[in-house]
Amino acid sequence: MKSNTAQQDVAVTDTTILANSAYADGHHLAARQSIYRWQRPQYDLPGIVVEELAGTSGIVFDVGCGNGTFVSRLRKDRPDLRLVGMDISMGILTDVEKPVLVADAQALPFAGDSADAVLALHMLYHVTDIEATIKELARVLRPGGVLIASTNSDTDKQELDRLWARAAGEVLGIPEGPARVSLSSRFSLEKAPGYLKTVFKDIRVRELPGIIQVTDPAPIVAHLASYEAWADQSGVPFHETVSQAAEIVTATIETEGSFKITCLGGILICRDPL
Repeated sequence: MKSNTAQQDVAVTDTTILANSAYADGHHLAARQSIYRWQRPQYDLPGIVVEELAGTSGIVFDVGCGNGTFVSRLRKDRPDLRLVGMDISMGILTDVEKPVLVADAQALPFAGDSADAVLALHMLYHVTDIEATIKELARVLRPGGVLIASTNSDTDKQELDRLWARAAGEVLGIPEGPARVSLSSRFSLEKAPGYLKTVFKDIRVRELPGIIQVTDPAPIVAHLASYEAWADQSGVPFHETVSQAAEIVTATIETEGSFKITCLGGILICRDPL
């Protein structure tokens, strides 16, 4: 049950919300990332990016680098690369290793053929015009360069979608409440190839399925609470719904021993711009 209303689409692409609330610092993003500690199998996503860049030398742009998870790993494992991290939020760049700059993915401040690789990891669903942004990312790529993007499937974490709808319904006193805000649905693993093939000839998808299993509600509560920036679009008292979800998860763990979440993310490796 992925929510994808027009109102929520506007909210998840609102640069004011993104820069000043959702990603004003790394707190909310770190909460969403942390739930993957309990996923099996575990994937070393920065390591996968390092692997995919094995044949790349020169300049790499990490567009929408967030809290710098991939920047840090690349600086450690590939010090030969000239890496530039950029994000629309000045605040989230505070602790990211330099050089970094504030930039909009839809209008990069670089000439064409500037980079040997561009990373767009879990961020293309935040841009207003996805297809135009992909063209912009391709514009700054040199011939032979690679774009690496990532996102989640439409089926990702459906247990959390059902949990939220149930908790929201209980708060509102109705059978089922509004669906929770979905970030990735605009550029999901299913939709992404369609967007990317309008710009790139060669697209390879690496799917990353897994199961998250927790015996403590805290990681789930932190994950749900990390969507606070979009509380106004949730259609339900946000904090009360998070608290109700915590009670449901606690009860599930007591009766079943754990709470399980099915995950599916993926990385898309794109070459040969049209």
